[in-house]
Amino acid sequence: MKIIDLSVSIVDGLPVDRPVQIPSIRYRRHTDEESVSTFLAAYPGLTREQCLDGHGWAVEQIALSTHTGTHVDAPYHYHPTMNGGEPAWTVDEVPLDWFIGDGVVVDFSDKPDGYVCTARDFQAYFDRIGYRLKPGDIVCLYTGAMSAWGGLEYMSRGCGVGREGTLWLLNQGVRAVGTDAWSWDVPREYALKRFQETGDPAVCWEGHKAGAERAYVQYEKLNNLDRLPPYGFRFFGVPVKIERASAAWVRAFAMVDE
Repeated sequence: MKIIDLSVSIVDGLPVDRPVQIPSIRYRRHTDEESVSTFLAAYPGLTREQCLDGHGWAVEQIALSTHTGTHVDAPYHYHPTMNGGEPAWTVDEVPLDWFIGDGVVVDFSDKPDGYVCTARDFQAYFDRIGYRLKPGDIVCLYTGAMSAWGGLEYMSRGCGVGREGTLWLLNQGVRAVGTDAWSWDVPREYALKRFQETGDPAVCWEGHKAGAERAYVQYEKLNNLDRLPPYGFRFFGVPVKIERASAAWVRAFAMVDE
């Protein structure tokens, strides 16, 4: 059994997000005065000389968005209702079994940046690899966007999935999807261009908004999808439990039979 890490690290100041989502990490090292003094204060009477090597504890304080790093979006992120009118689940309300399942990788790295993947694209791909989706499968979209990880270009890379393609997957019994790109939808500038050309508001965040019609969760900023087989692995992506949140951070990984 081989375990493959599908998550990226949360890195202080890494410019792969819009400013509000870029994390800020304050590191308190073992020898920092604040670390040593708070350690000593926790044990009245203890002296610095009595501490192992004179060290205190290491602690980090982080400011970030729930959509920073590898994370999973809950239905509440897309719209206040789901399934045509039910109150949308926040991330702490989604059943845990939605976050674990047989994984399937859809390799659309040959699609250009900004391409909107359709039901026909998915059908042709599954026919080509000889796989039929089943309820509970977790579909991971490999776009190749991770080749730009580390800079602002990452947000503009990769294809995405629109309303029609998303609903097709959900109608096969899929409840969770994911992507190595910044968003399940196409990069925002491509959707904006389509909106400006057509005047059609439906093209704005259309993949996400499909969740108002049928509930689903989606992982974003997955890593190492190119190291997975098309199918035959288990996906694990249970989020941190944050009350009433639209998303939460995930340490996603896959277990692959060797």
